[in-house]
Amino acid sequence: MKPDIHPDYHEITVIMTDGTEFKTRSTWGKPGDVMRLDIDPKSHPAWTGQQRVIDTGGQIAKFNKKFAGIGARKKA
Repeated sequence: MKPDIHPDYHEITVIMTDGTEFKTRSTWGKPGDVMRLDIDPKSHPAWTGQQRVIDTGGQIAKFNKKFAGIGARKKA
């Protein structure tokens, strides 16, 4: 391995959507940082087989506000 070209590889804590957590090694963040997941294999429809609407940060509300007038016909 060439020196000084690879990112720092350190330990972080990952917190799943159900609150469980585990430690892993990663190049993400700084040593000791915590990564909170919005979607993981316990909540994603591809693994659970159930559809859920997950609105992180009001994305659905923002979309509805932006495109509220499309398709609405005005009376003449």
